[in-house]
Amino acid sequence: MRPQPEPHLVTLGRYVGPTRRAVRALKFGGAHDLSGVLGQTLARGIPPGWGVSCVVPVPLHTSRQRERGFNQSMLLAEVVGRELGIPAVPAVRRIRATAQQAKLHAADRSANLVGAFRADAALLPRGPVLLLDDVMTSGATLLACRDALNAAGVHQLYYAVIAR
Repeated sequence: MRPQPEPHLVTLGRYVGPTRRAVRALKFGGAHDLSGVLGQTLARGIPPGWGVSCVVPVPLHTSRQRERGFNQSMLLAEVVGRELGIPAVPAVRRIRATAQQAKLHAADRSANLVGAFRADAALLPRGPVLLLDDVMTSGATLLACRDALNAAGVHQLYYAVIAR
């Protein structure tokens, strides 16, 4: 796997084969050590010109995080932040439980997330933000988090995902 930078997105590749297996092992198989290699590899693809001030992980709802015991996006964000020398900041909260995006049709994903996130401007340093998630399918989750960050005053955002 090699990072693939696009204008505002860095990804390690499509959600198939080894990339899919790695994400699923991290997320559902308890292979937390994979966050190290995945995060380090993802960090190598972040263009220095982006000048990001922090990494913000996509949050889980508290009930889902309690059930899983961790947030895979936060694990990845901590590694990416450490590699880039910037903080991982949990500045976005999921304030409403939602249906699992993976179980919805693309047309229903945006509606599922309306009002689901809130960002705390006081936690964010000045400068561009790198929003990080494990998988991007339709992009609805990233866009909903973007909207929450925009409402908190962040207007320069970049995105990183392990797979799409």
